[in-house]
Amino acid sequence: MIPTLECDHLSKVYGDFRAVDQVTLAVEAGEIFGFLGPNGAGKTTTIRLLMGMLIPSAGTARIGGRDCHLERTEVKRLVGYLPDNPTFQDYLRGEEILRFVADMHGLDGPTSHLKVTELLERFGLTEAAREFAVNYSMGMKRKLGLACAQIHQPQVLILDEPTNGLDPIAAREVQNWISETARAGKTVFLSTHLLDMAERLCHRVGIINRGRLLAVGTPLDLKAQLCPDGSLEEVFFAVTEHGQPEVLNRSN
Repeated sequence: MIPTLECDHLSKVYGDFRAVDQVTLAVEAGEIFGFLGPNGAGKTTTIRLLMGMLIPSAGTARIGGRDCHLERTEVKRLVGYLPDNPTFQDYLRGEEILRFVADMHGLDGPTSHLKVTELLERFGLTEAAREFAVNYSMGMKRKLGLACAQIHQPQVLILDEPTNGLDPIAAREVQNWISETARAGKTVFLSTHLLDMAERLCHRVGIINRGRLLAVGTPLDLKAQLCPDGSLEEVFFAVTEHGQPEVLNRSN
């Protein structure tokens, strides 16, 4: 079986600085994969390589069997992407932004209307649909970004801090939506600093630091190997702070 998302010795180098250093991983359909690491570890750079926004210095990244750089247009049809800081055209209203994204993905009029209405309701934006995006709070912009990522019903979702700026109720709703998405057979690649959420939500996690992927496995397996009776947070600190040797467990 070809993994839905895979990196093979993926690297991005700026002079002497290795932002991403030979990252190798594979994520299957229906899996929620948590991508964890401190600030500056290489998470967002890896995501930008997956989205074809950066040219790799070495190695490859593929989504749906397509090269993320050489076939980036085709990859974008397969992927719904939420950046770490979503921005929108200030002169458009929330509903208009969703319709614009639907048009860009080639949805016909009736399908676009149905999906826009459905997603506005799903993410609690119906009352704000006619409000200009410039007036949205950070949390509302995050939810609008999630709706935009989902509008074309992609097979893969790449989400960078999807609950950042959300209140606890909205954050729980987004987590439920992520779980439902995976149960429907779609792949979710999730970057987050919320370790308790990752432990609860993700089938597997990968911990990256200084550009290198140091540990991959289920939260239970990583805890058993590195911090018996501990938490994923303790695993995270063992790997990122204490020089824990690499643990590459690729079991699902």
